[in-house]
Amino acid sequence: MNEDPESVSAPEVRGITPDRLLHTGGSDRPSAEDLVLASGRDLNPESLEWARRKLAEEGRAALDKQLP
Repeated sequence: MNEDPESVSAPEVRGITPDRLLHTGGSDRPSAEDLVLASGRDLNPESLEWARRKLAEEGRAALDKQLP
């Protein structure tokens, strides 16, 4: 049995971003797109601008607040 989460086949629920598409980790810098996706918002110019402001104000904590 392979325990690699990427190899697990599971049905995807429409409208929910799969975990494998969210970019998280202690050493990376989250992008505005990462924050928008983590917050469940649609990718559009307004939400990207919101995310840029949040990242500028809060840094990585802005993304950490969105994820369980």
